[in-house]
Amino acid sequence: MSSSPGLLFTLASFAFVIGLLVFVHELGHYLAGRWFGVKADVFSIGFGREMVGWTDKRGTRWKVAWLPLGGYVRFAGDMNAASQPTPEWLALPAAERNKTFQCKPLWQRAIIVAAGPAINFAFAIAIFIGFFGIYGQPMTPPVAGQVMPGSAAEMAGIKPNDRLVSVDGQQVKRFEDIARIVQLRPGQALPIVIQRGGETLRMVATPTDEYQRDRFGNQFHVGRLGIAQTSLAWVPVPFYRLPDVATVEVFKTVGSMTDAIGQIITGRRSIKEMGGPLKIAQYSGQQASQGAESLIMFIALISINLGFINLLPVPMLDGGHLLLYAAEAVIRRPIPPKVQEQAFRTGFALLMGLMVFVTLLDLGSFGLWDQISSLIG
Repeated sequence: MSSSPGLLFTLASFAFVIGLLVFVHELGHYLAGRWFGVKADVFSIGFGREMVGWTDKRGTRWKVAWLPLGGYVRFAGDMNAASQPTPEWLALPAAERNKTFQCKPLWQRAIIVAAGPAINFAFAIAIFIGFFGIYGQPMTPPVAGQVMPGSAAEMAGIKPNDRLVSVDGQQVKRFEDIARIVQLRPGQALPIVIQRGGETLRMVATPTDEYQRDRFGNQFHVGRLGIAQTSLAWVPVPFYRLPDVATVEVFKTVGSMTDAIGQIITGRRSIKEMGGPLKIAQYSGQQASQGAESLIMFIALISINLGFINLLPVPMLDGGHLLLYAAEAVIRRPIPPKVQEQAFRTGFALLMGLMVFVTLLDLGSFGLWDQISSLIG
């Protein structure tokens, strides 16, 4: 029997998670802009009509808007999506124009844009540092404590006490690495290297395709080898190693995201496994209902997602801006305004289409379409 937190609790948790991470992301842009002397006209959490706001002594309007699905910092001189000069900008006094985004050198504009995703990754690293510093790092040797009868591991020839060295060409140092690799590859033949005694053996295993359901009723499509781990240990991490361990954890998470996207694109995973804002809202409430630790680690994961997605080379995203800046650096002149405007229009259309698509998928995962179909039928 599944249990779910209430609607109001879920909405409040979602608003907290998204509001916090949007603030962190936009703060990266804002602080980088201030570092280079760019004036910020508006710092907004959310889009649309302002609900509450204030203006600071630098003339920046800080506000919270009614649609909490993003945010933005509008810098002085950032007149349009392509940041092209306007007659009003050209008419500004030199001192005022020097405080605008458009006036800054290409490398400074690139840093300001990249600072948003960068601070999302840094924020996740900070969370991992705190978590590992308090609780230690979950660490289980990559050893098959038990091999399930009839499992993919048994059919491949894996035996209890075998130490897995690599899976699908990726080195594994702990049991958690095995799960991370295998879960994304149901039905895919994986080369595996093991150590048995003093001997190194090579074999191929095909993880079974399994659906799992959590206590909230969510279903997950995962691969299973059929080996059980030895006992889980929380290993203390020396203080001086915390930044390194936390950074590696973030890179592993990014690698898993890249892997999953690649599998969806190539058709090895169903596109239905994508999630949108409704799914994030659902998981926000679920993780918050399990306690502060679960919610904090979920925030770290979403922060990494936000940083990763914003670096994709799609116009309207930070990665799209950086791609255009890179092109400008190569050809040594600004990209023609019409080309930039067309690119941003296309990017906006793609993003809106994707948003609608994943929202429809979310509604389908909640059973809405089945209910409508049963009513029509």
